Amino acid sequence: MHTQKLTATAALVLGSTLVLGSTLGAAAQDGLFAGKTIEVVVPFGEGGATFVSAKFLEPYFEKHLPGNPDLDVVSRPGGGSILGANWFQQNARPDGSTILFTTSSTANPYVLGQKGVEYKLADYRVAYSHPFSAVAYVAPDTGITSAAGIKDSQKPLIYGGIAAAASDLPGLLSFEVLDIDVKAVLGFNGRGPVRLAFEQGELNLDYQFTPVYLTQVVPSVAEGRAVPLWTGGAMDNGVLKARDPIAPELPSVYEVYEELNGKAPSGIEWDAFQGIASVTYAYGLTGYMHPDTPQDVLDAFADAVAAINADPEFRAESLKVTNGARLNAGPDTEAAVKSALAPSAEVKDYLRTLLSEKYGVTF
Repeated sequence: MHTQKLTATAALVLGSTLVLGSTLGAAAQDGLFAGKTIEVVVPFGEGGATFVSAKFLEPYFEKHLPGNPDLDVVSRPGGGSILGANWFQQNARPDGSTILFTTSSTANPYVLGQKGVEYKLADYRVAYSHPFSAVAYVAPDTGITSAAGIKDSQKPLIYGGIAAAASDLPGLLSFEVLDIDVKAVLGFNGRGPVRLAFEQGELNLDYQFTPVYLTQVVPSVAEGRAVPLWTGGAMDNGVLKARDPIAPELPSVYEVYEELNGKAPSGIEWDAFQGIASVTYAYGLTGYMHPDTPQDVLDAFADAVAAINADPEFRAESLKVTNGARLNAGPDTEAAVKSALAPSAEVKDYLRTLLSEKYGVTF
C-alpha cells in the first residue's frame, strides 16, 4: 500500500513537471524574438519593388512573430543584387535575426554560375515567400486579341527588358516555350521605362509585375491601349500550370502552350522555363535565412505567415498591392524553392548556351 502511494505521488510530480516544462516551452516560443531586431537585407535600391514589398510586410511580421521583434529593412544595392547577397553570405547570423529578401535577379546569377557570385543560395533556409507574378500583354495594333493569336501578329513582335539573365529571363524563356519569334531590346534601366516605351509605340510586347500591371496597365486595358495575354502561372502539385489567382481570367503559359499545340508542354525549354519562372513568379519575393537556422525559428515564421494571411488588415491592404496574394512558408515552399535553385546539368547548359548565343551574356 505504501509503495502504491509513492508511485502515485511520483506520477503526480512527473505530470506536474511535464506540464511546467510544456508551459515554459510555450512561454519561450511566445517570446522567441522578444527584445530582438531582425535585419531584412534587400540587395536593391530603396525605390525598387523588393524594398517596397519588404516595407509593406514589415509591420505584419512585427505584429505576428512571437515576441514582437523590430524589423529593420536595410537596402544594400550593387552588382544587380550580387553585392548585397554576398554581404549576407559573409555576415548572416544563424539565429533568424538576418534575412535576405530578394528575387530572381539574385537567384538567376547563382543558378547560372555567373562571375562574382559568392553566396550559396540553395544552402539557405526559406523563411517565407511572397508571389510576385507578371502579366504579358501586347499593343492592339498587332491585331492580336487573345493568347491564342500570339503567332498571328500583323507586326513583328518587339519586347523590351533590362537584362536577359535577370528578371527578364522567365519572359524570354516563355517565348522559347511558345515558339514565338520575338525581337528583344534589352538595356532599359527599369520596367517603368519599358512600360513608357510600350505606351509610346516603341515596343508592342511587354511583361509587367503584378503591382504595376494592376495599377498602370489595367487602366490601359480598359481604354483599349493594351491587350492582356497570359500570366506566368501558379504551382499545382509541383507544376507551374494553374491560373494565377492574381489574374484568374488569364491563362497560364502552360495553358497557352496546350491550346496552341494540343498537348502539355515538355522538354528542355519547358523545364528551363518552369525552374526560372517558379523562383521569379510563384515564389517571387523570398526571405532566405542562414543554413544553420534552428527549426523552431522557421516554425515561428510559418506560424506568423498563417496569422498574417488571416489578418483582415493584411488582406485588405494586399488587395491594393498584389490583388490579395497570400504569403507562403513551410517545408513545401522551401522544397520547391530549393528544387528551382538546383536545375539539372542539362537545363543549366541549355540556359547558358541560350543566353550566351542569343543574348550575348558572358559567364
